[in-house]
Amino acid sequence: MTQDSDQVPAEPQASTSQVSAPTPFDHPPRPLSQRLGAILWPSFFAAAVSTMVCFALLDPLTLRDMTFPDLDISRETGYAIGFFAFWAATAASSLFTWILLRPASRYNHALR
Repeated sequence: MTQDSDQVPAEPQASTSQVSAPTPFDHPPRPLSQRLGAILWPSFFAAAVSTMVCFALLDPLTLRDMTFPDLDISRETGYAIGFFAFWAATAASSLFTWILLRPASRYNHALR
């Protein structure tokens, strides 16, 4: 006599219905303020640090005399120009990183 525990279970029968992979979660578009904040806020801090390091080593008036000696630019204006130049450069870097790391989505199919 064979006991029930010694029996090998029967092979499962193939079903006619197809099994599909689960659909990944698709994120809806983020608000414009959140997208801009993710680019501009970190670049603001990077520009602030870059400005501090740059102008700790260089004087804006010396840079003015070497590049545009005819312009009447004050030291404070030189700091401001330097800060906004650093901010534009770091914002461009953050923007390019955001574009490259954005996941494929049905919401941004026009940009592919």
